[in-house]
Amino acid sequence: MKYIVYQALARLWGKGKLSSWDAKTLKYINSMGVDFLWLTGIPRHSTGKSFVKGDPGSPYSISDWFDINPYLADNPDQVFDEFDKLVKRVHKYGLKLIIDYIPNHVSPDYQGKIVRHNYCDGDWTDTLKNDWSNPQTLEAMKEILSFWAAKGVDGFRCDMVELVPADQLGELIKTTKASYPDLIFIAEAYSKDNYRHYIEKVGFDYLYDKSGLYDSLVSICKHGSTARSLTWNWQWLSDMQPKMLNFLENHDEQRAASSEIFGSAASSFAALGRSLLFNEAAFMIYFGQEAGESAPESDNARTSIFNWSKPEGLSALYQYVCKGKELPEERAQIFKRYQELLGLAQLPVFKEGKTWDLCYCNQNMPGFDVDKHFAFLRYDDQSCYFVLCNFSRFPASVRLWIPEELHNITGCPTIDADAPSRDVTVIKLR
Repeated sequence: MKYIVYQALARLWGKGKLSSWDAKTLKYINSMGVDFLWLTGIPRHSTGKSFVKGDPGSPYSISDWFDINPYLADNPDQVFDEFDKLVKRVHKYGLKLIIDYIPNHVSPDYQGKIVRHNYCDGDWTDTLKNDWSNPQTLEAMKEILSFWAAKGVDGFRCDMVELVPADQLGELIKTTKASYPDLIFIAEAYSKDNYRHYIEKVGFDYLYDKSGLYDSLVSICKHGSTARSLTWNWQWLSDMQPKMLNFLENHDEQRAASSEIFGSAASSFAALGRSLLFNEAAFMIYFGQEAGESAPESDNARTSIFNWSKPEGLSALYQYVCKGKELPEERAQIFKRYQELLGLAQLPVFKEGKTWDLCYCNQNMPGFDVDKHFAFLRYDDQSCYFVLCNFSRFPASVRLWIPEELHNITGCPTIDADAPSRDVTVIKLR
């Protein structure tokens, strides 16, 4: 089953309050086929201290795991009441709520039961590393996850899991799921050699496929690497594929529409088609991505997680969703394309159907470039769709052969297709 995750930094939407995540917003997110809303920046983090990076500071420098950032509340004295109402709204509009869980570190001014070392990892100078060798830390973490699950949170995106002991994470997940079996846990993991262990032994429901699919797509689009790597990564993942979370953006990565990655939103459509439609792996959108947000206000093509900011594309999207104002023409075209492709992803054939990579059997077919094109079928008992992702700068006309065994399953004939440059062509065959 393909799930769609929508990540957003809670303080940058609308007026930056929990109440900004209102009925209009949640109806809009639901209309895009989203299943899980991941709101970053809910648990209270440090702000206004000498060690804090930016203003108001990073949501990954937690000062109190049992509190909520007061700046998110219309009335800070009633922040938990406002959060409870948010949870109810999210569930009312058919969504589930994910928040961040950060097992590796806390703020230097953290007050609580987690035991800390007196140092940080790398340049994360607004944090201190947690001491997992002390049993008290694991017990504190159990209390933290149970606290938020009892508040109605449906899942956790778990930050930098490879920096903490896997066995203890496994115990934490198992214990928490014993009381809340429907919770989902998403791991930010980067070493492909660790993927299977974190799925089968630790118990994560989904893993970032950053070092596989994302890095391959960036390498193809930015550096001209071969599209064959997409097949290689899929083959390597094998039965782990349904446990992957695919994405083109998140708060750590540069905006896809920026010159640093794909060059523009339109230039990322082929990557979007492959990431979103290829199989039943989950897919994540980062807020504003669907309106071509490129973070021009930033010096690193990322929407800042440290400072207050007003990204232009995000503001335009908010005005469209909540105020009924039309998107600027270029953003409207990008938005329309996202609507189309996300609409396809909601069809049963794309949510749960089977996948057949056509690249291996079409290397010598007219017009098909194995280094610039990626083609596949999605099919089930009811329908069959052909998808061609063109990573080239040039339009393509291709003829693709359907192998006999696939023809016998789907009844699909040889396919002729035209593909615009750096875009994805989808054809319903039956």
